[in-house]
Amino acid sequence: MPISFTLENVDTKTSARTGVLHTTRGDVKTPVFMPVGTCASVKTVSPHELKELGAQIILSNTYHLYLRPGHQLIKEAGTLHDFMSWDRPILTDSGGFQVFSLADLRKINDDGVSFRSHIDGSTHYFTPELVMEIEEALGADIAMAFDECPPWPAEYEQVLDAVERTTRWANRCLEAHHHPRQALFGIVQGGTIRELRHKSATELVAMDFPGYGIGGLSVGEPKPLMYEALDYTVPLLPEHKPRYLMGVGSPDCLIEGVARGVDMFDCVLPTRIARNGTVMVPEGKLVIRNAEYARDFRPIDENCGCYACRNFSRAYIRHLLKANEVLGIRLTTIHNLYYLTHLMDDVRQAIIDGSFSEFRKDFWSRWKGAE
Repeated sequence: MPISFTLENVDTKTSARTGVLHTTRGDVKTPVFMPVGTCASVKTVSPHELKELGAQIILSNTYHLYLRPGHQLIKEAGTLHDFMSWDRPILTDSGGFQVFSLADLRKINDDGVSFRSHIDGSTHYFTPELVMEIEEALGADIAMAFDECPPWPAEYEQVLDAVERTTRWANRCLEAHHHPRQALFGIVQGGTIRELRHKSATELVAMDFPGYGIGGLSVGEPKPLMYEALDYTVPLLPEHKPRYLMGVGSPDCLIEGVARGVDMFDCVLPTRIARNGTVMVPEGKLVIRNAEYARDFRPIDENCGCYACRNFSRAYIRHLLKANEVLGIRLTTIHNLYYLTHLMDDVRQAIIDGSFSEFRKDFWSRWKGAE
């Protein structure tokens, strides 16, 4: 097996758990947040800095790397790890979410999806078999199956069609996937419809994937609906395999996802808001670009150990952002990624110590919300 998962601790009051994902490029302690390196780079941050801030595993995007620079070019370099000089684990998504978010630029049928590139308008056609070819060429440690992600809200029949197509495509991905050092995860769909989540999970679990993504959430539905969907979806997944909630990265959602038994998360949120001058703190967020911080010589967070907080003030980082100096968004990005990475470290330790419920309560006592 290219990967395995060891379940270590389960909280007695919630479904929170700790484990270790064993890969050929090292172990990943869970629960874990994965920074997103869409185009083989986590925006503004070097691989060395990612290691320094504690990133164990990163995610890259099949759709974007297929379009530019092309999976065959990356294969010539060896693997995506070689290409971007990252020797820790990588997960590649299937590109399904990106393709289906191109609503006006794509057409779907049972064989695959035709779409127009957002870069140059050229036409392409993704099938499960091609997606497996691309992901195998990229050589990530974990590849995700090609799925259909329905929008929210959507009619029952539309979500049912997406679930059935996702199941058929998952079978085709299994048949086409042959990389001996790469694990293939299935993706459970079903929107916020309990019956369809059950159908999708049951069909995919029967295929015996080594891990499972939970897709189709954090696509516009209210957070209480997402939590409700996790409440009835996560228990359907195998206890001794990793569970990955796709596209979720707000601290409150991480805490609530962990409480419901999720092991892995990813999202562009921390890097995206960093580029807009917004930083994460235990209370929620600070828009560091705002004038109120012009003479604030405290660090972003006095209890944070990241490079930005150890060395620079809010006033200085605001100055950089206002002056359009690249260092400004590098510092806000480093801080946000450090914050989420170490939030997961603290969550993991709380579960081990048997104090996760108290940790969760303390988190909510300070939390005032974030974008």
